[in-house]
Amino acid sequence: MYKRILVPVDGSPTADKGLTEAIAMAKLAGSQLRLVHIVNEQSIIIGAEGFPNTSAEVIALMREGGQSVLDAARTRVVAEGIPVDVQMREVFGSRVGDSVLEEAAHWPADLIVIGTHGRRGLRRLVLGSDAEHILRSAQVPVLLVRGE
Repeated sequence: MYKRILVPVDGSPTADKGLTEAIAMAKLAGSQLRLVHIVNEQSIIIGAEGFPNTSAEVIALMREGGQSVLDAARTRVVAEGIPVDVQMREVFGSRVGDSVLEEAAHWPADLIVIGTHGRRGLRRLVLGSDAEHILRSAQVPVLLVRGE
């Protein structure tokens, strides 16, 4: 069964559903969880060209927000009596999904559980899908948990 479950969290209701499912699985299998939050600096730096102080402040806020997301998720998991640790990764110039895959390989995870928006059509093409990228590229099983 799955003993090491990786769960990307970002504070969204969709990621929350993924975490809920991962907690349920961990209880059944006696697994431990690793929660990972990805800070994507590229989106801020591209939009903040010419404003280095502003972008540095925004990145610091993103890190702080990411730590809050991880702390809240860890609190939920600990309350359920499940072993858990957390990891924050920062990316610049690569896909968020690639960072999740790197973490899954580095840890190493037996399963990745991801909340997904289930976008289709043009929205998926324009916005991309980290969940789909992870699903197609992961070396371990991936459980996609559909959001609202």
